[in-house]
Amino acid sequence: MNMIAKPSALLFPAALLATSCTASAGVDSDTASASDFAGFAIEEVGSYDRPWAGTFVPGLDVIVITEKSGKVVGHDVANGKAIFFTGVPEVDYGGQGGMGDVAFLASEASQPLSGRTIYLSYAEAGEGDTRGAAVGRGKLLCEDHQTCEIRDWQVIWRQAPKTTGRGHYSHRLLFSEDGKYLFVASGDRQKLTPAQDMSNTLGSIVRLNLDGTAAEGNPFATRDCTCEEIWTYGHRNILGMDWDAQGRLWDVEHGPAGGDELNLVKVGTNYGWPTRSYGEHYNGDPIEDHSADDGFGKPAIWWTPVIAPGDMHFYRGDMFPMFKGDAFIAGLSSNALVRVEIDGESAKEAARYDLDKRIRSVFEGPDGALWVLEDGEGGRLLRLTAK
Repeated sequence: MNMIAKPSALLFPAALLATSCTASAGVDSDTASASDFAGFAIEEVGSYDRPWAGTFVPGLDVIVITEKSGKVVGHDVANGKAIFFTGVPEVDYGGQGGMGDVAFLASEASQPLSGRTIYLSYAEAGEGDTRGAAVGRGKLLCEDHQTCEIRDWQVIWRQAPKTTGRGHYSHRLLFSEDGKYLFVASGDRQKLTPAQDMSNTLGSIVRLNLDGTAAEGNPFATRDCTCEEIWTYGHRNILGMDWDAQGRLWDVEHGPAGGDELNLVKVGTNYGWPTRSYGEHYNGDPIEDHSADDGFGKPAIWWTPVIAPGDMHFYRGDMFPMFKGDAFIAGLSSNALVRVEIDGESAKEAARYDLDKRIRSVFEGPDGALWVLEDGEGGRLLRLTAK
């Protein structure tokens, strides 16, 4: 059913908008928890060439940003200076591929930037006209305040198999809350049916030890298949993963023509792609909708028309206490931040904040400010604070 959200908050400089078709009971932006929200103050901090991901280094007031063309750059929030990274892996740049996500260990939060472990995901070339996502890690050596070299680089995981095409790598990175495991989103590479075949890792979320080996306790490790890494499968193109306030894993993923999804990720679950979807193929061919008895995991909320999610973050800070526990989704084609409220295993879109640009990434600062990266050439880094 189509729902029109009613404006409940003013955003500087643009207005609130929402149009969605969802699996929740409805879209209601006049929520009591946010009834006093007066909007964001927006500060432009810098601009980057097709940024893909950004994150604060735990324990430091430093942001590290990846650019699709293959660069990794930093921004020291305290003094406004740039930090340049060398020793980055070679990427297969083109289409949706290039440098991907970046992540740091919370267990190293008391260390200076030099000596930290850095994890990166990226598109890696294979034999012939093939490529696939890869994840690696290295140690930072920062001889001055503006240059860091990645040393002892090691590829610890590769999407299998490598395929033709340049889409749906996914390759979002997320550490478990106890810091013991690494979750990697592995897209279907626009090949569809491998997402239902556990002999490969396409269309899945994998759970790894920090060295990239399959983690003990994964749900399919005892089966007669090469699926010891897989945590869940039947996914299309996951662009965001995060933990909610209860320690539950959620993902947001692109649907085809319609049917973007927010999923509560439950271990061992098959989420149905490409057998079930609330969207349809781009050529207009239908895909059967989910049914109660189809045996697949169902999205908590879906969008038609799409929001084209780029990233997701559950808000934890104190700057916007009325949003604590809500999910913020970076919207590409929707040019917006989409706020979703969680109620048990259900979800509903509560508001959509128009930023007038494609939004690739959203993350949170130590002081509770929201930070977003615009998509594309000259994509700006913006800091969103309370007005």
